[in-house]
Amino acid sequence: MELHHPAPAAAAAAAAASYHRSARVQAVPLRLHRRRHHTALRFPCAPPSSDPAVLADDTDTDNAAASSSLDARPRRIALFVEPSPFAYVSGYKNRFQNFIKYLREMGDEVIVITTHEGVPQEFYGAKLIGSWSFPCPWYQKVPLSLALSPRIIGEVARFKPDIIHASSPGIMVFGALIIAKLLCVPLVMSYHTHVPIYIPRYTFSWLVKPMWLIIKFLHRAADLTLVPSVAIGRDLQAARVTAANKIRLWNKVMVNRKKPLILYVGRLGVEKSLDFLKRVMDRLPESRIAFVGDGPFRAELELMFSGMSAVFTGTLQGEELSQAYASGDVFVMPSESETLGFVVLEAMSSGVPVVAARAGGIPDIIPEDQEGKTSFLYSPGDVDDCVGKIERLLTCEELRETMRMAARKEMEKFDWRAATRKIRNEQYSAAIWFWRKKRAQLLGPIQWVARRLFRPTPAPSTTTQS
Repeated sequence: MELHHPAPAAAAAAAAASYHRSARVQAVPLRLHRRRHHTALRFPCAPPSSDPAVLADDTDTDNAAASSSLDARPRRIALFVEPSPFAYVSGYKNRFQNFIKYLREMGDEVIVITTHEGVPQEFYGAKLIGSWSFPCPWYQKVPLSLALSPRIIGEVARFKPDIIHASSPGIMVFGALIIAKLLCVPLVMSYHTHVPIYIPRYTFSWLVKPMWLIIKFLHRAADLTLVPSVAIGRDLQAARVTAANKIRLWNKVMVNRKKPLILYVGRLGVEKSLDFLKRVMDRLPESRIAFVGDGPFRAELELMFSGMSAVFTGTLQGEELSQAYASGDVFVMPSESETLGFVVLEAMSSGVPVVAARAGGIPDIIPEDQEGKTSFLYSPGDVDDCVGKIERLLTCEELRETMRMAARKEMEKFDWRAATRKIRNEQYSAAIWFWRKKRAQLLGPIQWVARRLFRPTPAPSTTTQS
């Protein structure tokens, strides 16, 4: 079985979804000390309300989740992206290019309205429409566009979108907002640039408050807001930009590096051979270990690792789990009884080199021709073999980085596909649900009055006299 085939990737997605849905978030004492990177399974197939780090509890969120139910029907999606992800080098260039690619792969019709310079006519079958643009007054290299010309409005109206998705903040987002209201279409905004932070560096500090007012105006008019990280989501919540249950995660993660961290994720059971890790850590006194998960063997493990640099986080889900993966320097899987090893797939997708026992289904994930390239396998029960391979990764940053990139490359297609599926099936469905709810609230009183004003009068009854 080759790892780049869709079967194991789909299995990993299903397992991750099941694991995340059934999990309870507990306190996270784990400190994150290294660079984080994109994780393939950061978008588990869970309800839209499943990210506790960003969302507040709300009955509306539950209703929206029920409404979405992983709606996989083809949609017509209009993307307003400024500046262009095809000509301007930006942090979200790859994000939007891959997003468009996998929306098309999933059967959606897509048009992209963006700044005009260097825009091709189409991208993976998505029609690209360039709008006249001008340089940002404070940052000349950034092209801006209102995208509100009759030509643009006509193109979008003829396309008849089911949903409009605009990058924010900027100028084009105003055009997207006006067109969405004119066409009566649900609107999603994804927040990519934290402009209030940049304002004091490029212009006047007194503009920060007006900028927050503009951001509030825009995002309160939207049906859903996507943020690139939990921290940004918290900033928007603190500023009361929009309702907490309308802020969802479309994230990337970054951290600093300190003391090496060995990571294990999964059930804490005797059958996982976790006591083997005690012998491993005895040989790595300068490293820490984190156990993410829970199970009947946890109490015994905590006693076993008492006095050592060991952390037991309990069960994690969503962003917390993603951060845990991103924190690890090396992922260790000592279990000799794995039928496939979904957490190994998750670790590799997260760009964490794996050192795993050469047993069960793990060699299917790390075949012979990939061993030493994407991850390492060690002989079951051989502490010297396991420690030697961990030390190779911990002491050689170049090897670790090379292996991290190779592991991620094996999962790259599934990575963006999973992220796209999360947005189109869940977040877009949630946005549509919020839009329908708002429309019903606005039209309800009018319909009530209309029913009473125009209630049909009953026909007069006719009696027959004999």
